[in-house]
Amino acid sequence: MSNTSVHPAADDVHAADNLRFYVPGEHHPQNGTLLGFWLYLMSDCLIFACLFAVYGVVGRSYAAGPSGADLFDLSLVAINTSMLLLSSITFGFAMLEMQRKRLNATLLWLGITGLLGAAFIGLELYEFAHLIHEGATPQRSAFLSAFFALVATHGLHVTFGIVWLIVLMVQLKKHGFIPENRRRMMCLSMFWHFLDVVWIGVFTFVYLMGVLP
Repeated sequence: MSNTSVHPAADDVHAADNLRFYVPGEHHPQNGTLLGFWLYLMSDCLIFACLFAVYGVVGRSYAAGPSGADLFDLSLVAINTSMLLLSSITFGFAMLEMQRKRLNATLLWLGITGLLGAAFIGLELYEFAHLIHEGATPQRSAFLSAFFALVATHGLHVTFGIVWLIVLMVQLKKHGFIPENRRRMMCLSMFWHFLDVVWIGVFTFVYLMGVLP
């Protein structure tokens, strides 16, 4: 009789000990995705910081070739810059429409953002083709190698952002404003605005300072 009465009490003690280490609810942190994406953006900052540093070191090494003053068309670059900055504004409008739960308006502003981003990439490819046609290829000088590496890396990021935007539009059309899509919108918004900030640095440090004697 005594043995049968002791075992349930022991089981209760073990169960209580186990519950001390049990955390109810979701094990995935509520803002874990956003935190992880911030960490990714910080790693991207390091990549662009290295590219800017390389350009700062070799940006005047022309190897008897053309300089930025000989090659850059500031009017074209200004138009390209306005395209990207406007796309940041239209993405902000899309985020506002998402807060108001207006799906069609959100998709409209996202579509305009994608078109502006595509226009930016198109003008950048035109600039690259013109430079290569003029003989200003990446292997011509250290200056051109650093220029193409920095600007092309940014362009690849914008291209990836456009692909991501298209996929997100499909997801929004199919599933609406579910929590996952709202989180994806937040991440893409941070990514897009980050690229705008980087481009302002490129425009100032590479193009504006590049035309100075």
